Amino acid sequence: MRMTDIQRCDVRPGRLVEWTLSPATVATAKALPEDSRPPAYIQESHLRTARSVREDGLFVPTWLGAAFDIPGRVDLDALGEALRGWTLRHETLRSGFRWAGGPGDSIRRFTLDEASVSLHREDAGEFTDPEALAQHLQDRFDTTADALRWPNLIYTAVVRDDSTSVYMAFDHSNVDAFSIYRIPAEIQELYAAHLTGRAPERSPVSSYVDFCEAERADADRLDADHEIVARWREFIRRCDGRLPSFPVDLGLDPEGGLPTQKLMREMLVDADAAAAFEAYCRPYGGSLVGVLAATALIVHEIGGEPVYRTVVPFHTRAKSAYSDSVGWYVGGAPIEVPVAQAPDFPAALKTVRAALHATRPLARMPLARVLRLLGADFRPTSPDMYSIVSFADARGIPESTTWTERNAYGLIRVSYGDQVCAWVTRLHEGLWFAARYPDTDVAHKNLRLYADRLRDIIASVADHAPAARR
Repeated sequence: MRMTDIQRCDVRPGRLVEWTLSPATVATAKALPEDSRPPAYIQESHLRTARSVREDGLFVPTWLGAAFDIPGRVDLDALGEALRGWTLRHETLRSGFRWAGGPGDSIRRFTLDEASVSLHREDAGEFTDPEALAQHLQDRFDTTADALRWPNLIYTAVVRDDSTSVYMAFDHSNVDAFSIYRIPAEIQELYAAHLTGRAPERSPVSSYVDFCEAERADADRLDADHEIVARWREFIRRCDGRLPSFPVDLGLDPEGGLPTQKLMREMLVDADAAAAFEAYCRPYGGSLVGVLAATALIVHEIGGEPVYRTVVPFHTRAKSAYSDSVGWYVGGAPIEVPVAQAPDFPAALKTVRAALHATRPLARMPLARVLRLLGADFRPTSPDMYSIVSFADARGIPESTTWTERNAYGLIRVSYGDQVCAWVTRLHEGLWFAARYPDTDVAHKNLRLYADRLRDIIASVADHAPAARR
């Protein structure tokens, strides 16, 4: 799926229908006892960051979403049942959090059982202006899919005679990119089943809530003397006591507040060039290594930093039981690329491969736990604790070959932030690039230069990849 914002996902006019968790479901949730399974460290960090930024006087929406079309005239009853069935399938969507007292107090989970979950459908009226509709959707998602409220998800459909566009939004605490990728196929399978009266062809999935409990128990076994903590401590020390930012000038005002952001999104190269790039990089670990190696060289060209330091996101779905599970299965591994010792692309590939091999196991341990053990004051002032360059190959996702014809998109909320978050996605049609960055002239110039140089390197490498390897 192409990652984009709500303004550029082909929103078309129609009648808007919304589904949210029903008032009866919300009332039941308020009376629920505590669920002993704690939040994941990444969830807790996200919630505390959201509250910290809100207390500083800024509302920063951080939802993620999905968009896709259902051809033909939709049966809203069947679609509603599909949405409810999907909500029941993934336990994290019917689980939420309460604050246990003041700012320093703990966060407690509650979880609804399946029988208590129902959806409320509401007709929001006819929209004839696509821009007004996109703005309305963004406003609704901002209000409803908010980290500091519950429920924090919303499902919508724009109904037309020839097709219906589904738009869904979730607070980030419940979903990651791979969760979003799986939504179109799952919803359409459930919808088709309800439409024809047959049983959905879906096997059970493991619960992200259970994963949170297991991961946290494992993380809590660490102490401040653990090797993982020591390695992060040394990495942060070399980053001047901070987590790494994108090492180019972003034109930020040190005395200014959190800047607004913009989104850059475009196709980098076509399918043939993406395959050739992968073939060239495969002996070194594949396209992820290639993208990071290219990035190290480019930021050195732009900013002159002798060492490229970053935190590389990896999924934590180590067990196949979690492959289809909705949740925030992401960890980070710190890497350092001394560009002075890797002056060209082949040398950079070798350096990145070695760095990832040495540090990837660190991604299994939640960074929020490590920071707590370090004892440093990492009170977040931005929703992004550090900049990232991420790579994902989405071609193996069910029904991914239909994403273009179904207008399927992954939605990113672009609001405020002083970091750069870039995503490179391998699709059947090529490599897609999207990046959130501070809305300054300097940042736009340097991100434009980064994207163009990334395209140039990928295309140049692809031209030299042996045809037999493609």
